[in-house]
Amino acid sequence: MSIHTRPHTSLVTFILTGLLVLSACSTAIPLAKSIPVAATVTPIVPTATTLPDWFNYKMTDVRTGQTFSMDDFAGKVVLLETMAQWCINCVQQQNEVKKLEGLTDNSKDLVLVSLDTDLHEDAASLKKYADTYGFDWYFAISPLDVDRALSNLYDSEYMNPPLAPMLFIDRQGAVYGLPFGPMKGAVSLQKTLAPYLTP
Repeated sequence: MSIHTRPHTSLVTFILTGLLVLSACSTAIPLAKSIPVAATVTPIVPTATTLPDWFNYKMTDVRTGQTFSMDDFAGKVVLLETMAQWCINCVQQQNEVKKLEGLTDNSKDLVLVSLDTDLHEDAASLKKYADTYGFDWYFAISPLDVDRALSNLYDSEYMNPPLAPMLFIDRQGAVYGLPFGPMKGAVSLQKTLAPYLTP
């Protein structure tokens, strides 16, 4: 091989790698088999006696300073997303969640939680982010233990904010996954959650 072909080969490899990365960020990835898709399979946490440990991990809502855990919301439906402040898809998804609040009949029984999984972001900037966009639900910097639990129990894509990762927890503590990739519209979310919000 001529010495002149090596830079060309490296450039082609670099371009192809870049295209693969861009494709991964823009394509919906199928949900892992370890977490159920809502209303299609048996949830992975069928009874209260098998609730995962991460439900009791304490987090702090950056908007109010209130400490909370998933256990605090027992008997309610929790819609949880992982996100990062730099993620454009996350803002778009959160705008749909904001619309969802107005569509939900039993909004008092629906808890919304956004967990920032970017290790380089902090509580002060997350509070500013939520305030700037007018998002009025729970926002917290996700503890590493919660990150690990979401990744290990369900799917590592929960640490990939551009895929707009979301799951929800029903009134009994069962965890359901929503498909990765934008966009989960407000109406679609409302239809998915409605059966679980029925008293």
